[in-house]
This record gives sequence, C-alpha cells and structure tokens, in this order.
Amino acid sequence: MLLWLVQFFKQDLGLLRVFGFITFRAVFATMTAISIGLFAGPAVIRMLTRLKVGQAVRTDGPKTHLIKSGTPTMGGVLVLISIGVSTLLWADLSNRFIWVVLIVTLGFGAVGWVDDYRKVVYQDPNGMRSREKYFWQSLIGIVAAVYLAFSVSAPTNTKVWELFVAWVQSGFSMDLPPKADLIVPFFKAFSYPLGVWGFIGLTYCVIVGTSNAVNFTDGLDGLAIMPTIMVGSALGLFAYLAGHVGYSKYLLIPHIPGAGELLIFCGAMAGAGLAFLWFNAHPAQVFMGDVGALALGGALGTVAVIVRQEIVLFIMGGIFVAETVSVILQVTYFKFTKKRYGTGKRLFLMAPLHHHFEQKGWKETQVVVRFWIITMLLVLVGLSSLKLR
Repeated sequence: MLLWLVQFFKQDLGLLRVFGFITFRAVFATMTAISIGLFAGPAVIRMLTRLKVGQAVRTDGPKTHLIKSGTPTMGGVLVLISIGVSTLLWADLSNRFIWVVLIVTLGFGAVGWVDDYRKVVYQDPNGMRSREKYFWQSLIGIVAAVYLAFSVSAPTNTKVWELFVAWVQSGFSMDLPPKADLIVPFFKAFSYPLGVWGFIGLTYCVIVGTSNAVNFTDGLDGLAIMPTIMVGSALGLFAYLAGHVGYSKYLLIPHIPGAGELLIFCGAMAGAGLAFLWFNAHPAQVFMGDVGALALGGALGTVAVIVRQEIVLFIMGGIFVAETVSVILQVTYFKFTKKRYGTGKRLFLMAPLHHHFEQKGWKETQVVVRFWIITMLLVLVGLSSLKLR
C-alpha cells in the first residue's frame, strides 16, 4: 500500500526511491510487525481473558501443565493481525505470490480459529473433528497447489491462465518447465521432474503437512514460534535470491520472477513471531492456539514451494518433522500391538516428542531451548545448500 502512495511523490522527493528496494521494505515490515504485536499484545490478552478463552489442558499430559489451565489461548490472532497489516503496508500488492501466501495463511488460520473456538467453548481438548479439520485443510491446500503449479512456471497471471488452458487441452498430460522440478539440495544442477500432477501432489503434502507439523510442535511455551521465526527468515532469504536474476543464476537455483517480494512477508512473519514470543515465553501469558500454528505452518509450506525448496524446508524444519513422525509412530505402534497382542504399547513415553523428554525429567525450558538450538543448526545446514553443491 505504501509502495503505491510513494509512486505519486517519488519524482519530487528523491529519497522515496528507497521504497523500491525490497530489503528496505522487508526491514520496516519486520519492525512494523514487532511494533504492532508489542503494542496490541496486552489488549488482546486482556480481551481473551475477559472472554474466558482459556486453554483446556490434556489430563493425560505432564502434571506440571495443569497449572496452565485457563491461560488465554487463540493468541495466534495477534500474530495474524501483525503479519497482515505489516504485509499490506509494505509489500507490492500487485505481486501474485504475496496474495496466495496471505490467502493460505488466513485460510488455515480460519480453520484453526474454529478448532480453538470449539475447544474453549466446550472445554474439549480435541476441538474440531479430525475429518472436518482435514477436509478444510485439504480444500485450501489443493486450490493453492493447483494455482502454484502454473504460477511458479509462468511470469504473470495472464500466462498462468494460458498455461492452465494448454494443460487442459493437452488432456492433462503436459509437462512443466524445469523451474517447477523438485530441487535436490547439495547436488549441482540435479532435480527431479514432477509434471503437473506430481507438483500438485507434492505441494499439497508440503502445505498441509507443514501446517499440521507446526501444530504438533506447539505444546510448550515458546517451542513452536522460535523455529517458525528462524525457518521463515531463512526462506525469506531464499525468496529474495530466487527473485533476483543475477543471484539465482550464480547460485544455480530456479529464477522465480516476483518471488523476492516474499521477503517482505517473511520479515513480517518474523517480526510478528518475535512480538508474540514476548508474551509466550515461559511462563506464557498467552498461547498461540491452532489459529496461529496452522496458519504459520501453512505459510512456511507455501513459501517453500514457491521458491522451490521443499527438501530444504524438510531439513530446516527438522524439529517439526521429528514431532510429527513421533506422533505417527506412536499411534501406529500402539494400534499394531493392540491388534496383535491385545494390549497397546508405546514407543515413546508420550507424544509429541517434546512431551517424551518432559516425562524423562527434562524441564520445560530445557526442552524448548534445546529444540531452538537444534533448529538453528538445521537452518544453517539448509542455508549452506546455497553454495555446497
């Protein structure tokens, strides 16, 4: 929005030309999101407290968590407001990737809001039924996947439509350009062609999977938000490089015209996350809830797909992956042993993984900080893929 206003005055005020630089706007998007979050945070927490939007704690979880019962949840609303306002202020609103990421983020946030609402109104820790939640997540993920399959391959929305029509006319058998291939990091010029259906399937799995992975991770004070900040910031760098002709050619990564503008969104997400962490640090004054976790996970997955770094997201978000895998293994093993032996057994003391370490005697703050450190190392590994080939 500010970029549009500047167009009217930059001829008279030369200093306003600095608004044309993505890096400048990304810095101020981050600062704006932090300011909004810190300023609005106390009011949002008071409002949630007044509405009695308190967290329902699992009775089978660590006993130390029982004291958290009643702590305001749905604090992810604060994160989404900060991201939305900051992005709309500082991003180029004619950029198609900005809008698709915002729509996916807010769409998953809406699903999470309904889930949280049912939890706090009915005091049911399970919230929305799994099938219902999965249906809405899938709907958003599939629509986004279909659009991204062609928008990543074409420079404008007009070309996107032309490419889509050509795909339909070909009997749904047309291939996509090499930039839409699955990029394998750490190998020079090595990628795997996906085709349209493969791209849609992978994108759907990345967006929906990452959304749920962040949600699984959001179980301790500050645990999910800091890895989201670090991974999101790294993806912002990938977006900036992919959107630049020279940098992308030098680093041998796909050039995606317009992707650089996502640095503004990632900056806003990092700023909003830091502001939220101010209130979510142990002992938390507010919890993110599904409204924040599902939305942020969906955002990370969408940005990773646009910049063609799905495998790098898998590496950098290793904590999210480990948390998800622990839940899958726990449930699968329990069902298998119950069917075979009549009594279900568990691989972990408790899932997701962070609860397993709590049950082993780690303090909550130890689990959180150590998971942060692991994420930092994994992000550095992911960033190293830019040069190690």
